[in-house]
Amino acid sequence: MSEATATLPALSRVSAGDLRRRIWLVQAGFGALAVAACIVAPLVGPTTISLRQVFDTTIPFGENVDAQIFFIARLPRALAGALVGGSLAAAGVVLQALLRNPLATPFTLGVSAGASLGAMLVITLGVPLTLLGSAAVPAASFAGALGALAIVYFLATMRRQGLSTLVLLLAGVTLNSLFSAIILFVQYLADPAQTLQSVRWVMGNLDVGSYRPILWALGPMGLAFVAFARLPRALNLLTMGADSAAVRGIDVLRTQRIAFLSASLATGAAVAVGGPIGFIGIIVPHLVRLLVGADHRLVLPAAVGLGAAFLVVCDVAARTLLSPMELPVGVITAMLGGPFFLWLLVRHR
Repeated sequence: MSEATATLPALSRVSAGDLRRRIWLVQAGFGALAVAACIVAPLVGPTTISLRQVFDTTIPFGENVDAQIFFIARLPRALAGALVGGSLAAAGVVLQALLRNPLATPFTLGVSAGASLGAMLVITLGVPLTLLGSAAVPAASFAGALGALAIVYFLATMRRQGLSTLVLLLAGVTLNSLFSAIILFVQYLADPAQTLQSVRWVMGNLDVGSYRPILWALGPMGLAFVAFARLPRALNLLTMGADSAAVRGIDVLRTQRIAFLSASLATGAAVAVGGPIGFIGIIVPHLVRLLVGADHRLVLPAAVGLGAAFLVVCDVAARTLLSPMELPVGVITAMLGGPFFLWLLVRHR
């Protein structure tokens, strides 16, 4: 029996009023944490800027260097970090409940590998660049994610016996290996400059350069979060097993489909914006459960807020630790996530 399942019976003893109050407090608290991270992060960097100077309306924007650094150079990447971190953390929560596996991550089902392959093909071949300009890499990455999603979904439902979570897992692992091999092959054929660019993208980078990639990602991420908002109660019951959930009135197949498609959509959009930034989807969900318990009505909103703040802080560390040199943010999350993952393996053995 999983940790989440063991604590679920206690949820029925919480009154509706107390639960609503706890949900509001969690949403307000972790939401405020994410907003604070997005405000403070742009103030931190090699060049010190003043928040008072940033919002000084007596200085024209074209002459206000602090405002230009804040709004043009640093705020877009902070917002990108919040969107990517919140999406990956929420996707991790949903997939861990769907697969009933505390070690599942948003990259388990091959969507990230498909997104990476799409980006690699554009970077090395460069064919669509003349058509889409700077949007070519994110667009190809998202297209690759959708392609991987379609393949995994087809394999998991081809027997017409519902959605097999075992096949989802096996197909995802297989696609990860296959796409990774193709990526290595493409990199081997590319010239050194293209290989360097592709390697940097795979390491994760939130330097989006403008607000355009963020606005583009709001569509698929918004659809995913609308679906997430409908899932918490069903996920609570699904963690107890499909049969138990069905007995309690949950449409298990519909819930599984919504969970898989929404988590994959959020993951694909997040990878298209920031690259395959690992470990967010496993670190944050477990930290949140330690803080608020196992009820997904609390875990999901808390994971979004904490995931957003966590990745924004990691990005600040990435661009300041070795200043003026900038580390890929995926390096920071991997250095934190690797030991955390090993701890989880020991804890859940």
